[in-house]
Amino acid sequence: MKKTYYLFNPGRMSRKDNTLKFIAVDEMGREAKPKYIPVEGVENLYIFGSIDANSALFNFLGKKRIAVHFFDYYEHYTGSFQPKDYLLAGKMQVEQTKAYLQSKRRMHIASQLVEGASFNMLKNVRYYNSRGRDMETIIHQLEQHRGELSKPTKVPELMGLEGNCRQVYYQAFEHIIQDFEMNNRVKRPPSNEVNALISFGNMMCYTLALDQIYHTQLNPTISFLHEPGVRRYSLALDLAEIFKPILVDRTIFKVFNKREIRAEHFEKSMNGCFLKDTGRKVFIRSFEDRLKETIQHRTLKKKVSYKHLVKLECYKLAKYILKIDEAYQPFKIWW
Repeated sequence: MKKTYYLFNPGRMSRKDNTLKFIAVDEMGREAKPKYIPVEGVENLYIFGSIDANSALFNFLGKKRIAVHFFDYYEHYTGSFQPKDYLLAGKMQVEQTKAYLQSKRRMHIASQLVEGASFNMLKNVRYYNSRGRDMETIIHQLEQHRGELSKPTKVPELMGLEGNCRQVYYQAFEHIIQDFEMNNRVKRPPSNEVNALISFGNMMCYTLALDQIYHTQLNPTISFLHEPGVRRYSLALDLAEIFKPILVDRTIFKVFNKREIRAEHFEKSMNGCFLKDTGRKVFIRSFEDRLKETIQHRTLKKKVSYKHLVKLECYKLAKYILKIDEAYQPFKIWW
């Protein structure tokens, strides 16, 4: 079974026969013992350290259809190496563009994305409210905002409504998370430990969505809720909205409340708060565990992983874009 590999240490990577050879290098320039990763077992690579590599390696990765995602020291996603677009199809490209240009169809997709995201936020709040946290006021406010989803006639209005939902939703974090305070949502740079973990987790969810889009015929640059922009995969931003409450926020609550992540896993620098490598490893381990969890799918009548749910969401969207289905229905937690 293929898996995702995360590289935190700086070093050199090259091809060695049918394996990836990685040599970590410390601050003094000393080399560690080489590690060899059989390429057939690699789904993708996440690079958090400074890696030296040559074009021969990337030609090899491209042939094996292995994506590589890069992040800077402060956990910002900086870009991806994606193999040749082997699944992109002209018909999908045309129909996806049409769906974006036709205001009625774009609004349908965009409103359903907000519907799914806000429903899953509300589900999280209700879950913790039933476990002794008093969040009736937050539930009421979220329900009020969700009741207005049919009113917007333009995408920017929907974005504003989604922002209102998320602003109310983040108030619940103060009741759910123990030992750490969030205060307001601050992104660039994150102002405290909770904001730092939200930013890092959201980035991981975005990259996951991009990976799953790549394995379908969808074009990741043509989006419906977020405005398509220059040099960004905005469709991944769209789909990540649905899954952040399920994958990211539930993981955040777990690692904080079980004290898997503590104050020593963060550092204050550049007027912000960021995860250290040790903290990233703890969060990623828990995030990966979450992705591997399975649920009994209502429609497919079989167990599927949370990770596969993201790909299924891509398929649902593709079927609506190609007019196979009359409507797009977002994924909602039903348990």
